[in-house]
Amino acid sequence: MELLRILLRSNRFMAGFWIVTAVLAFALLGPTLLTDVGPFQRVGGLFNPPSRDALLGTDNFGRDVFTQLMYGTRTSLYIGLVAGFVATFIGVTIGTLAGYASGVIEEALMGVTNVLITIPPIVVLILLSVAVDARTATTMGIIIGVTAWPWTARAVRAQTSSLRTREHVAIARISGVGSLEMMLVEILPYMFSYIFMAFILQLTGGILAEATLSMLGLGPFQTVSLGTLLHWSLLWESVRVGAWWAFIPATVFLSITTFSLILMNAGMDEIFNPTLRHTR
Repeated sequence: MELLRILLRSNRFMAGFWIVTAVLAFALLGPTLLTDVGPFQRVGGLFNPPSRDALLGTDNFGRDVFTQLMYGTRTSLYIGLVAGFVATFIGVTIGTLAGYASGVIEEALMGVTNVLITIPPIVVLILLSVAVDARTATTMGIIIGVTAWPWTARAVRAQTSSLRTREHVAIARISGVGSLEMMLVEILPYMFSYIFMAFILQLTGGILAEATLSMLGLGPFQTVSLGTLLHWSLLWESVRVGAWWAFIPATVFLSITTFSLILMNAGMDEIFNPTLRHTR
């Protein structure tokens, strides 16, 4: 509750939070309240301009861009959430184990982590995406997540190494608390704010990674996302024919979503990083 009260006092965090909430409402409630057609249902001709029947015009197949924008935002957010959870879970697990165990275990875990950091993530993402037979939204989220955890692991390892020497951990160790309980009870709760910040960054990275893969033609099958909207726009040269409605809305929503998440993270960083706090 104290953490919540602190966050409510951050203008940056609250601004980002309300923008994200509006985007979520648009993605989750929009398809039910604002349209009665499906994302793949044809409602007009090729690149029809915005009109009363199609508020954001139609795409290269005559499908309603406004409807696709709602479904696409939902898919991109879902993939980002899956990627964020997977990357944060793996990174926190490996970082905590390495920081608490130290010695050979720390060297082995961080050695693997450092090697993976040197490999460009986009190369691994492309190879894994091509290798998958059925790229569902969940599969894409998992693929992105398992390639994005190393930086979180390194940061969590540093935090854990610092917490391991604190007085409350020493007291728990003397009391006979086991290693697993020590990490779950005496270390992880003290890193909750940082873990949440890491999750926000992983969520943002997941959304952008999905957009990148989809624009390369490696997006999820049989669904629509913000990235696939941009892919179709590039493939059918909507810029050349002047069909701005085919690519600008998706670009704007992608920018707004990622910006609001970064704003939330900046607000949290300002709160929990003493060097960034405003002196009063």
